[in-house]
Amino acid sequence: MSNEGSVPRGRLSRLAKMASVGARTGAALLSRSSGEAAAAHAAEVLGNMRGLAAKIGQMASYVDGMVPEAQRAAYESALTKLRAAAPRSSPEAIVALVEEELGGPIDKLFAEWEHDPFASASIGQVHRATLSDGRKVAVKVQHPGIEKAIEADLSNAAVVNRVVDTMGPKGMDAKRIFEEIRTRFREELDYELEAKRQEEFRALHAGDDKIRIPSVVRERSKRRVLTSDLCAGTTLEEAADGSESERRAHAETMWRFVFKGNLVGGKFNADPHPGNYLFAEDGVVTFLDFGCVQPIEGVRLTRAQELHIAALGKDEAAFVEKAKVLLETRGGAYEKAAVEYSRKCFEPLFSPPFRITRSYVAELVDGVRDMKALLFQKDGNVVPLPPGMVFINRLQFGFYSVLSRLDVDVDYAQVERRFFEEAGLL
Repeated sequence: MSNEGSVPRGRLSRLAKMASVGARTGAALLSRSSGEAAAAHAAEVLGNMRGLAAKIGQMASYVDGMVPEAQRAAYESALTKLRAAAPRSSPEAIVALVEEELGGPIDKLFAEWEHDPFASASIGQVHRATLSDGRKVAVKVQHPGIEKAIEADLSNAAVVNRVVDTMGPKGMDAKRIFEEIRTRFREELDYELEAKRQEEFRALHAGDDKIRIPSVVRERSKRRVLTSDLCAGTTLEEAADGSESERRAHAETMWRFVFKGNLVGGKFNADPHPGNYLFAEDGVVTFLDFGCVQPIEGVRLTRAQELHIAALGKDEAAFVEKAKVLLETRGGAYEKAAVEYSRKCFEPLFSPPFRITRSYVAELVDGVRDMKALLFQKDGNVVPLPPGMVFINRLQFGFYSVLSRLDVDVDYAQVERRFFEEAGLL
């Protein structure tokens, strides 16, 4: 994978590159090979493209069930490298963008600036720096040209379709779902919006000594530059090697962060990328990156709370009725399949303590594929996913996949009861 370079921006060239990845992957599947060469090609192409293409590759590196079992090891190995360190933009281009956004020379804006980024992802890269008062900060800077690349991907139905396929069945309202995806990913380009959301999540979890969210340095943040306190911690892979009690404490913290955010704060941080978590002792987790947030508001929030409360009470009948209301089903085979699938997703609350495993997550991914077959039935009962549900599906695909790496029994129901009671919802 090329380590440094500009972002390819042309719509047709990006589509051709995506097509080459699909062709090689398809050939590997047909030949029943290990897929090592195709996986290396995918990591090279998707990484250099960055944007939505890189996001697809990053998801394939950790979402169980996205890649067939025969090729899983090869793709996970190759794409994990992409997840950990996507290609970076040149130091000169990054400095020029920072100076343009913040309105001054780099040596006046920061007392110290490290030209080599310590992290790089699909939209931006992160540099260590020091403020004039000695405060150590992490400065996230967008890859120059990434906005045009994202727009090129969003105008390619083939690319958007691949993103939709990683999140669940499209239903029959493809135009509305595509627009929902476009809205969320365009929001990721607005670091001022991300700064606002980061502060909102920080306020929601204030007082929780296990959840840490870095504070934003507003005077060094703009639309394409976001400066926050520099945080330290270990990776998910390192946390997965911890003791059983350590892994359980981390899993509890992560569940509380996600579902308290959803059910109390009304916001789902919809990018459960493994690189967005830093782990410390005693169950402490630092949460990073608030660019992709799905609001959960009004009646949808109330319905989600009611569904979780039914699960916490192990009330099967109430759960079925609440699921029908939340999913806005109208009977028939699709309703039955959708409710059964939802019930399977809620097994961690119905059967505590529960161990989220990679095979369990793969079954959930397979379950969505099975539901897609129902879209071709013409009984009039298939309904599109309600607004907001496309990104919520990243819970069982992305977030559950992250928890599966910790591989530990956890009483997730008790974790939820506590914050429901604290919020006066139970």
